[in-house]
Amino acid sequence: MGRQIRVSGAVLVALLLGAATGCSDPVAAGGGDPKASAPAGSPAGTTPKAPNSPGGDAKPADGDVLPGMDSTAVARTRLAGLQVAPVGTMAGYSRDKFTHWAQQGNKCDTREVVLERDGTGVTRDAECKAVSGTWKSLYDGVVVTEAGKMDIDHMVPLAEGWRSGAAGWDPARRKAFANDLTHPQLLAVTAASNRSKGDQSPDLWQPPDKASWCQYGRAWTTVKSTYGLTVTEPEKKMLTTMLDTCAS
Repeated sequence: MGRQIRVSGAVLVALLLGAATGCSDPVAAGGGDPKASAPAGSPAGTTPKAPNSPGGDAKPADGDVLPGMDSTAVARTRLAGLQVAPVGTMAGYSRDKFTHWAQQGNKCDTREVVLERDGTGVTRDAECKAVSGTWKSLYDGVVVTEAGKMDIDHMVPLAEGWRSGAAGWDPARRKAFANDLTHPQLLAVTAASNRSKGDQSPDLWQPPDKASWCQYGRAWTTVKSTYGLTVTEPEKKMLTTMLDTCAS
């Protein structure tokens, strides 16, 4: 017969209480360190809003066109903190490596969610396609009443993301970047202005409507900082110029 092990009553009670309350190592249970999943460049000890989940119903703050925008003061601070680096290589790049547009529920994909968010009086058909509405394009100030004439632009283009850090990301992070509805990464603009911009950074292309420069600079800086992407010296200089157009 094996030796009996006696357990004191106090120890037994402690063990039973631990099992009842589900006590465990937070990392082993899947909780982990919240900073571990935060993109580089995020404030220490914080987890950005859903950078790894494209869904969400974030709305722009009063006076802003896009959700999740840093204030001018915060944008200046974050711009100063961005790593400056030369333009990266495009080797291996493909838009297909940034899954878009992701499904967001109720037959709606990311494009349709942005069209509804950025427009007024938007109506959809049974397949969640916008059939009517009015949109004002941030880049050129043009008002459009046909959804087909609007593009959904990535504030920081996918190719620009690739050459400033996204080449090293995994597929899930690239998908989140391409479908981010929480940060100011996606907006409805005229097809003409979007295609004029292409994948160019602010030093190479600026919105023709200079009244949009403040929001453009704040949005670009917010996204690059949130995802820990690098900037070039000319890019940083133009972003500073854009932020200087802000009233405060």
